[in-house]
Amino acid sequence: MTEPPLPRGLRESRAEVVRRLAAAGVASPGADAEQLLAHVLGVSRGSLLTSTLGHQVTLEHQVLSDEQATGLEQLVSRRERREPLQYLLGVAGFRTVQLRVGAGVFVPRPETELLAGWAVEQLSGRPDQVAVDLCTGSGAIAAALAAEAPSAQVYAVELSPRAYEYAVTNLAGTGVDVRLGDIADALTELNGDVDLVVANPPYIPLEAYEEVELEARVHDPAVALWSGTDGLDTIRSVARVAARLLGDGGVVGCEHAEAQGRSAPDVFRAGGWHDVVDHLDLSGRPRFVTARR
Repeated sequence: MTEPPLPRGLRESRAEVVRRLAAAGVASPGADAEQLLAHVLGVSRGSLLTSTLGHQVTLEHQVLSDEQATGLEQLVSRRERREPLQYLLGVAGFRTVQLRVGAGVFVPRPETELLAGWAVEQLSGRPDQVAVDLCTGSGAIAAALAAEAPSAQVYAVELSPRAYEYAVTNLAGTGVDVRLGDIADALTELNGDVDLVVANPPYIPLEAYEEVELEARVHDPAVALWSGTDGLDTIRSVARVAARLLGDGGVVGCEHAEAQGRSAPDVFRAGGWHDVVDHLDLSGRPRFVTARR
């Protein structure tokens, strides 16, 4: 059934968008509706109650133009199909940086900001460090390292040509050296000379397909999600590559699924790593493992 046209008043329009997104199973319909409205209006979400002249006005006094109403309808229809909100907005925030995202690149998650923060801490106050971001995707972690640890030389590796294009765009002007290719044989010229390796690899078991939210399993690139029957195939590769790249005392940080709070650290223990520690996210769930050569 075709939905009726969205009302033009912002308050009424927001309410209708929230209703439609909630009916479609979107987890945060209110926040998404406000971000979509702000996007079509060309203002920040916090500015929805402020007119372009700077006068405080109420939502019912604001009206969408024909062009804005059409644009909003198109975006809402796509979000109803569970296309990621970040794809619709074209950007995703990650720590202190803004990243271009869209179809073909994994949308960076807030949980990964903790891993990036750990990596920044390892580099802080230590000049001339060399860091490598494996499975960089949009370039999120590499961009955070470049912004928050500017004295480090950062390298990033991505397998997907489409995601690599986004990484190149997002890392332009940062000094990060971005490479296209498989991490297994990447950056061999750096063997033994790297101080930090960080990775947010694919780690979802193939058998967990039905458990993954629609936004991810339908729209995120498969290469960024699935990693063998137990979800650890790429994590095993990260452990091998990091062992090759890192010098003595170098450290690695690798994100994993909540259910891999024991199995992911065991991958590193089996590889002879030292100081293997698993870290929780802000919700108290196992999120990433760190280890030292």
